[in-house]
Amino acid sequence: MGILAALTAMATPQVMGYFGKAKTQSAQLQIENINTALEMYYVENGSYPSPSAGLRALVEATPEAPRWNGPYLKNAKTLLDPWGRPYQYSLTEQGEYNVYSLGPTGKGAKKPTSAASASRAWADNG
Repeated sequence: MGILAALTAMATPQVMGYFGKAKTQSAQLQIENINTALEMYYVENGSYPSPSAGLRALVEATPEAPRWNGPYLKNAKTLLDPWGRPYQYSLTEQGEYNVYSLGPTGKGAKKPTSAASASRAWADNG
């Protein structure tokens, strides 16, 4: 029984590390899918969704997109990160967007890690 407890105590942190890495990789893949959907939205509508419309514009038509031909993502569940929080979206005055997760703590990180390019960031709080 003691041997089993010792093995469990040694293996648990490693297994938890694998789960954390899996969620991180899942978030990065989901962000890439959202980025692809945003590019399709842009091609059809001539601009990215406004910050007020947010990422919901990828699954629901909005008045600001008269040429909306979505949904660009299958359902709204894809707008939640692996930790159950909504992905964050912002749009700069230059027309570049940021899509990122606040990570496992919900606080994000000071320095985002790039998922696809400088305008498409994912914040890992490890």
